[in-house]
Amino acid sequence: MTGPEFRTLALSLAGTIAAPHFDRTAFKLHRTFATLAADGASANVLLTPDEQEHYAGLAPEVFRRVPNKWGDQGWTMVTLAGADPRLLRSVLESAWRAAHRPPRSRKR
Repeated sequence: MTGPEFRTLALSLAGTIAAPHFDRTAFKLHRTFATLAADGASANVLLTPDEQEHYAGLAPEVFRRVPNKWGDQGWTMVTLAGADPRLLRSVLESAWRAAHRPPRSRKR
């Protein structure tokens, strides 16, 4: 999959808009559910930690945890060149649904 194909796929999900996000493009509903790197080589998607573990186990050359606190929350890096379009559509749909969930409460 290419960056432009990822963009088209993300924008095909109902209500999704694209917006600048630092050096990336963010795809969002009420909140961001995916970002695309400026070079189009990778994307980050919001999954649950369980989904993140599942997909990283299924295709570790494509899916891996973002190596910081965002990764602890389920943000997962996707290497687009090796991604199966059908699998990535399923992953993006899951991330899109996550954007509808209420945010987790913050510890004080």
